[in-house]
Amino acid sequence: MESGPAIFTGAVFSLFGGGLLAWTVARVRRQRPVAQGVRPIASASLASAVGVLALAVGTWCFTRL
Repeated sequence: MESGPAIFTGAVFSLFGGGLLAWTVARVRRQRPVAQGVRPIASASLASAVGVLALAVGTWCFTRL
């Protein structure tokens, strides 16, 4: 029905998820902290999980077209 909002929302979630995953991978490869004051494994895991979840929501939005 309304494909405009679904396309916009799917694009936003997909770009955010992809950007967050790319940033997390770059930080982990350089052995830099992903979040200040948090254990490196926990922060990288949480950031990766949120990135994958955002990509999944973006994909779900695109399937609703």
